[in-house]
Amino acid sequence: MNEAIIELAKVSAAYNGELALQEVSLTVQRGEFLAIVGPNGSGKTTLLKVVLGLLRPLAGRVRVFGRPPWQLGTERWRIGYVPQVHQADLRFPVNAYQTVLMGRYGQLGLFHRPGPRDRAAAEQALERVALSELAQHPIGKLSGGQRQRVYLARALVARPELLLLDEPTTGVDPGASESFYELLSSLHAEGLTIVLISHDVGVVAQQVDQVACLNRRLIVHGRPQEVLSSEALAQMYGCEAVLFLHGRVPHIVVERPEENRS
Repeated sequence: MNEAIIELAKVSAAYNGELALQEVSLTVQRGEFLAIVGPNGSGKTTLLKVVLGLLRPLAGRVRVFGRPPWQLGTERWRIGYVPQVHQADLRFPVNAYQTVLMGRYGQLGLFHRPGPRDRAAAEQALERVALSELAQHPIGKLSGGQRQRVYLARALVARPELLLLDEPTTGVDPGASESFYELLSSLHAEGLTIVLISHDVGVVAQQVDQVACLNRRLIVHGRPQEVLSSEALAQMYGCEAVLFLHGRVPHIVVERPEENRS
């Protein structure tokens, strides 16, 4: 029997005083690997903030593990979160291991310090993302791809049931990006529920088993090969768009209205 991990019912939300989501209904089942895709300004990150409980909706119903996310309390460890690389302050004087260990603090409680089990969990998380040898490197000295693996390890160290990622490969070179997606696929194969925010429709369509196309409203939701039609892409981007393969790499060609003028 399927178990709904995330449930959104007619959710509307505003960001910076402007409507960013309008009557979005979406369900994520346990074990799914979902990509939420759309152009810049389509409400993707706002939706993530709603699921994380960082932003209250204007209307609608939000449930994560059967409860409003802002009421999860001590069960927040069940959600792992990986932000965009550029959101971190690289001047902060911590190394990779210390960064990962921070992911255990939510389970320790006030005035408790990490113990042997927490330190072992941090080491295991770094090993899981293949960065054990860089454990003592300052976070600011790592490459973009390495930092993103550290943030993934920090999200995994509490052993969450749901992993949320916001544009995880933005600013990361193609080789590191491919390696990162392979790691996510491996985690999904182990049973982790993953929701990934991206504007790169072509790349994520190869990795996930569900896609939700968003442009303030939910346009379509389903398996990539079924929902990534020219019609859905046109609704998402507001103009004609076609998904095609160049070699093994998918690309989107967007045809702006002015390009049709003679």
